[in-house]
Amino acid sequence: MKTKVRLENVHCYYGNFMAVHDVTLPIYDRQITAIIGPSGCGKSTLLRSINRMNELVGGSVRGSLWLEEQNLYAPEVDPVKVRRRIGMVFQKPNPFPRSIYENIAFGVRQHKLAAKNEIDDVVESCLRRAALWDEVQHKLKMSALQLSGGQQQRLCIARTIALQPDVVLMDEPCAALDPIGTGKIEDLMQELKRDYTIIIVTHNMQQAARASDHTVMMMMRDDRAGEMIEFGETNQVFTRPRDKRTEDYVSGRFG
Repeated sequence: MKTKVRLENVHCYYGNFMAVHDVTLPIYDRQITAIIGPSGCGKSTLLRSINRMNELVGGSVRGSLWLEEQNLYAPEVDPVKVRRRIGMVFQKPNPFPRSIYENIAFGVRQHKLAAKNEIDDVVESCLRRAALWDEVQHKLKMSALQLSGGQQQRLCIARTIALQPDVVLMDEPCAALDPIGTGKIEDLMQELKRDYTIIIVTHNMQQAARASDHTVMMMMRDDRAGEMIEFGETNQVFTRPRDKRTEDYVSGRFG
C-alpha cells in the first residue's frame, strides 16, 4: 500500500509540556485510519499536528511529518496551504452562519478553485458526495444553522472536500450525533475513501472496528504524555492485539 502521510519520531508540545511522545507511523493512501485510546492520551493533539492546527493554540512539534514527499514543517511551507491540503472536520458541527450554498461556494471562490460559472456544479457535486443533495437541493439559500446536527456535519464534510484536499482529518465527527446520523457519516466515510485518505479520532470502539482499515492505539505514559502502543490492521488490533493494554481497552476492561 502507498503511504500518504508519514510521521517520524513525532513529539507534540504545549509550551514545555510534552503531550505526545515519539510517534512513528505510516498513514496509507485511500484508507481509513482510526486513532483510539483513553481520554487525555493525546489522540486529538496527534491528529491536529498533521495539519499544523496545534500551532493556532501555542502547540509545537519535534520530529518530522510528511505528506508524500513534502515535509509539512519545513520552514518554507505555508501552514495555511497545509490546512487546505489536509482538511479537518471537528467534533461539533461548525457550519458558517451563511446559506447552505455559501458554505460550499465561499471557500471555492476564496481559493480560486473553480471559475464563476462552475461554482453551481461544484456545490452540487460536493453535496452529492456528502449524501446531502437530495435533502437540501430545494433550500440552498436557507441558513446552514437550520439544518439538523447530522446534516450540519455532512455539510461540513462537503465544505471540506470542496477545497480538494489530499487528506481528511475527523476529530470525533459523530460524538454529537444520534445513531442514525452516525450511520450516515460512517457510510459517507466508506464512499469518500475511494478518493481521500481519512484519519479519524474516535472513542467509539464499535465505530473504529466497523469503519476503519487500520487502527492506532494510544495510551498515557507515567509522565502524562501520550504514546502509540500499537498499530496494525483493524481486524488484527481488535481480535489479536499484540499489547495486553490494547486487549484490555478494546474489550472494555478499562478506559
